[in-house]
Amino acid sequence: MLYQIYETQRALMAPFSEFASATAKLYDHPLSPFAHTPWAQRISASFDLMHRLAKEYEKPAFGITSATVDGIEVAVQEQVPIKKPFCRLLRFKRFTDNPRALEVMKSQPTVLVVAPLSGHHATLLRDTVKSLLHDHKVFITDWTDARMVPAEEGPFTLDDYVAYVQEFIRHIGPEVHVISVCQPTVPVLAAVSLLASNGEFTPRTLTMMGGPIDARRSPTAVNNLAMNKSHSWFETNVIHRVPPNYPGAGRPVYPGFLQHTGFVAMNPDRHLNSHYDYFKHLISGDDDNAEAHRQFYDEYNAVLDMPAEYYLDTIKTVFQDFALVNGTWVVNGQLVRPQDITTSALMTVEGELDDISGAGQTRAAHDLCTGIPAGRKFHHDVQGAGHYGIFSGRRWRDVVYPDVRSFILRHNGDAAATAPKAAKRTVRRVK
Repeated sequence: MLYQIYETQRALMAPFSEFASATAKLYDHPLSPFAHTPWAQRISASFDLMHRLAKEYEKPAFGITSATVDGIEVAVQEQVPIKKPFCRLLRFKRFTDNPRALEVMKSQPTVLVVAPLSGHHATLLRDTVKSLLHDHKVFITDWTDARMVPAEEGPFTLDDYVAYVQEFIRHIGPEVHVISVCQPTVPVLAAVSLLASNGEFTPRTLTMMGGPIDARRSPTAVNNLAMNKSHSWFETNVIHRVPPNYPGAGRPVYPGFLQHTGFVAMNPDRHLNSHYDYFKHLISGDDDNAEAHRQFYDEYNAVLDMPAEYYLDTIKTVFQDFALVNGTWVVNGQLVRPQDITTSALMTVEGELDDISGAGQTRAAHDLCTGIPAGRKFHHDVQGAGHYGIFSGRRWRDVVYPDVRSFILRHNGDAAATAPKAAKRTVRRVK
């Protein structure tokens, strides 16, 4: 019922949002007589802000059409090698007729980025992909909004998530390096563990960033909610059925609008100040900062519904039973054994100020992967970085990415001989 109420409210707000947008332009356009009246800028800014607070935010496009390889600009095209009901495997294929760039790209490592299925779309990792494209062949998981998946496709569980990751790894091949960001660190570790247990190839490297491998360590507010509420509480209070105006009508989901409410509630003052700053930027004509605000919230406010089965499985497996670290997690009838991974190299990344995955939660992967030699394990603490800072923004580009790139190159077969050394100040081996 709550989902239907939300949809009704959204439909009622849509005309007001369009009216606010039109009025903002009426008081801002240089050819409009209203733009030259007193308080025109304040009126325009007020209606613009109202428009953005009331509008519906659709999934943004990645919008990556070019990349720089060895100083040469090359074209980038999105391709879809695999399309499944709940996810598309995207490849950012680079094209050029420059012989030098072609030769460089031929020897560059292949990376699979496993994006979170935890509220936001995979486009939240746009900055991650842009950086990687300079030096890698890049694939990414693009998870589908559950409300857009017809109910006839059946449920999607955490076991299915693990199976999807395994299928994508097999498709790309043994040269793949896997980077998992936040939520997928757990199912990715499970997927690779099962591949190893079955005698299949495993990725050359695993880079795990800001994920709840062991949520008992330095628990955050997000962890505490999942740990302190019963499984039945989540089933009763956050699971709703998709309304009839979507292809997935009737499918049980954890709705995106509820997730977004939770995101905002974690830092209400920060979001309030950000919107007030946006209002002041509009009044002062600071177009650059106003556009930066729009770009951030176009991404942040675009959320997806998660399949109920997957969400409830994750709550129980990761945050209540701690099945991975307790050695009790069974996926499709097979026990998950991270200690069976022996040939992959492992790097974990944590942000000093991460308020979603606390200190030590991701690093716990090293304690589980006892089959990986100590010389192939590394950990990176990112000073001053919050959760998003480890994979997006200045700290990602200037501090984290150079070390991730070096780590991948060092363990990329013949390319290892030419890999630059990682910065000693941030990367250290795990004893």
